[in-house]
Order: sequence, then C-alpha cells, then structure tokens
Amino acid sequence: MTTQQTARRGASDTGFLGQPSVLANLFGVELWERFSFYGMQGILLIYLYFSVADGGLGIDQGTATGIVGAYGGAVYLSTILGAWLADRLVGAERTLFYSAVTVMAGHVALALVPGLAGVGAGLVLIALGSGGVKANATSLVGSLYDEHDERRDAGFSLFYMGINIGALLGPLLTGLLQKEWGFHLGFGLAAVGMGVGLVQYSRGRSRLPEETHHVPDPLPADQRIRYAAGLGAVVALVVALCLVGVITVERLANIVIGVSVVAAVGLFALMLLDRAVQGAERRRVLAMIPLFACSAVFWSLYQQQFTVVTIYADQRLDRDLLGWEMPISWVQSINPVFIIVLAGVFATLWTRLGDRAPSTPVKFGLSTILMGAAFFLFLAMPAGAGSVPLLGLALILLVFTLAELLISPVGLSVATKLAPRKYLTQMVALFFLSVALGTAMAGQLASYYVVDDERPFFLWIGLASVVTGVSVLALTKPIRSLMSGVR
Repeated sequence: MTTQQTARRGASDTGFLGQPSVLANLFGVELWERFSFYGMQGILLIYLYFSVADGGLGIDQGTATGIVGAYGGAVYLSTILGAWLADRLVGAERTLFYSAVTVMAGHVALALVPGLAGVGAGLVLIALGSGGVKANATSLVGSLYDEHDERRDAGFSLFYMGINIGALLGPLLTGLLQKEWGFHLGFGLAAVGMGVGLVQYSRGRSRLPEETHHVPDPLPADQRIRYAAGLGAVVALVVALCLVGVITVERLANIVIGVSVVAAVGLFALMLLDRAVQGAERRRVLAMIPLFACSAVFWSLYQQQFTVVTIYADQRLDRDLLGWEMPISWVQSINPVFIIVLAGVFATLWTRLGDRAPSTPVKFGLSTILMGAAFFLFLAMPAGAGSVPLLGLALILLVFTLAELLISPVGLSVATKLAPRKYLTQMVALFFLSVALGTAMAGQLASYYVVDDERPFFLWIGLASVVTGVSVLALTKPIRSLMSGVR
C-alpha cells in the first residue's frame, strides 16, 4: 500500500475518539510503558538505600542517588541508539516492539533477581528499552497522518495524555504494593503493566502504515560485520574496566556525565567543522550551545524529583492521611496531575500570543530561574522530620511543572528548527544529550544532600540555577541574532 493510500485510509478511519484506530495501540503501549517506567522509578531509590531489614539493599544514600542519576542519563543516551536501529537496521515499528520487550525483561529482572544483580541487569535492560521506545513512539504516531490532516495535533494531544496517565498511575499503584507487600511485588506490577501494553500493541502492529515496517537507510551488508565487531569491542572494554575496578557503582553518574559531555562536544564539532554548514546554518549551531548548557542545568534540578525529592518525602514530609501513612512514591504522581491540567493552558496561551510570545531563549532562561525559585521554596518549609505539609511540597512541585512547560515542549522543537539540513537527527540527539547530562548531574549533585543540614544544598543549587537563567536572559539578543530568524 502506498503512502497516499495509507493517508486516505487513515483520513477515513475515526475509530479511536475520532482518530485512526491504530492510535489506540500506540496510546496503550506508551501509557503502559510510562506506567512501568515511572512506577519502578518511584520506588527505585528507596529500594537501594532502605535497610535490608526494611526490604531494601542498604546501599549508601549518596551512592544510591548516583545510580539513579546514571540510570536516568543512560535512558536518554540510549535514545540515540534507538533512533539508529530504526533508521539503519530494523525500522521504527520493530524497534519499538523489541524495545518494549526489553523494558519488560528489565522489570522482570528487578522483580525476580535479588540484590545488586537484579538491579544491574534490570536497569541496563530498562534503560536500553526505554530509549528505543522514546525514540520511535512519537514518529509512529506521526506516520498515521497525512501532512494536511487537521487531526494531527489532537492525535498527539491524546498520545501525550496517555503518557501522563501512565506517569500518574504508575507510582500510585507500585508504591501501594511496595508499602503493603514489599519492593519486589511493586517491581512485578511494573512488569505486568508493560506486558499488558505489549499484548494490546501486538494486536494492531500490522495496521501501522507500511513505511514504518521498512528501514529508511539500510546499513549495507558489508558494514554490518564491522559494526558488530565494534559493538563487541565496546562490550569487552566495558567488562574489562568493570573487572579492574575502573567502572564502579560509585562512579556511574560521573561516567555518564563524561560520556554525555564527550558526545555533545563531538556532535557540535562535527557540525561546526563541516564545510557544508555555512552562513545561517552555522550561526544556528552556535546558538544551540548556550541553550544546550541551560537545558543541562535545568534538568539537573528538575530530575531531583527522583533523588532528593524522594529522600525528602521519606524523611521530611508529613505523609499522614487521616491516620494512614501515604507511600513515599505517591509524591511522583503530583507532577503528572499538574501537567495534565496545565499543558493545554500553556498551548492555548502561546497560540493566542502568537508573535508576542516569549522567544526560545527567554523561555529557557525563565524556566531555569523558576527551577531555582522552587529550590528556594524548600528553605521556607518547617524544620524537623515529618514536619513538611503535603500541600507545601505540592506547591514546590507546581513550580517544577511551570518551569518544565516553559522548556520541555520547546526543546525538541527548537532543535529541529536550528538544525542544519544535513544534521537534523544529530541536532535532536544533542537535545537528548542535554537531558542525559542533566539527569546524570542530578544524581551526582544529590549525593551532597544531607537531611540534617539541607539549607546550604537548596540555597547553592537554587542560586546556580537562577544565575544560569539570568545569564541566558542577558544573552537573549545575541542568541536570537545567531538563531537567524528562528524564534
């Protein structure tokens, strides 16, 4: 079936809330993948640092936050691999399916394999699989619509609603199971959720547009052996570095930070040294540098939701709900509620403002200032264990959400706008690298958080974010000049 025939068939198919029927399958697999991802992440940190008597592994708290940060950074690093597999080896549809299977295997490992062996195998599999899902799910949704199909925006809105429903429900249910029956049942529920998503997705795989089953730029057969040998060499090197003690659990976050920095510098250099990238395209690559740095700082604070905020909820938050103690992971469901409520408000606001809407550098700067302000709000909370009201933490997470809505939806968009024609995918990869870098930095920074002396941490982290945001605002004019007409 040709692309035009697929588009005509999609235009007449309104089986899922006025959208193509197969959108329900993509909606479902993404909902359940996010359910399992955030459900697991909601209890991961406390599993690492809780004592063995309480069902955890008893790992040092600073090391535990580093593991969580390294894992989060690896998820975003692996999106580059997921995109490459789709473009060069197996196609977007098969990459998504096999990635989801890999995610489920990771959750099964966490649920069934005890100790650090289960954590190691589980997190590696989930990071690799989540990167493949993240890299391809959005492109598959886009393939359902002709470029003139007016339902496209509504379809993406439904799809992203699925993401946030999963992010909302996952921590609620896995946290409840963890509190009442233990960590491994919580991880098991995440595996079951991913399994449900796979089953329902499998029923509609064949109805996806034909081009999603094909490889856009197949890797020549004579190069596959070379790539396989390179992969084998990398795996062997990593194993050797682990055996000799160069790669250790304590160093994971710093390793991911280093890999992200090297990869980002390499990609910027690749584009700037290419003689085909000249004039406005070259200036736009230069404009991406301060935006990349700002994004990394933003994510290094925002991703503290899964490190410092989790510890804060465990040790500082009053979790009493009418005589029943709320699970720690439930605080992870506060942000998705705000996203669901406010995402449409922001989209409407930018639409109505039109050309009067803030430019991209202004949005980036304001978002990073807001993140700093959110950390200053921690300083206003009551002192003492179990003394912080749930409403107070919810207010702080509302500021997190407002900051997120200023930068997260804009990041990928501006990456595509600033990208040289020759390097569209690589520029998108750069944005994901900024998230990977920031997430790994979040884990490393969290190792400096001390509950009994937390004020300096919140003060200096917040101040660094505000200074970064103010600097970007001060540089708005030269950055916009380099953007050469892109807002």
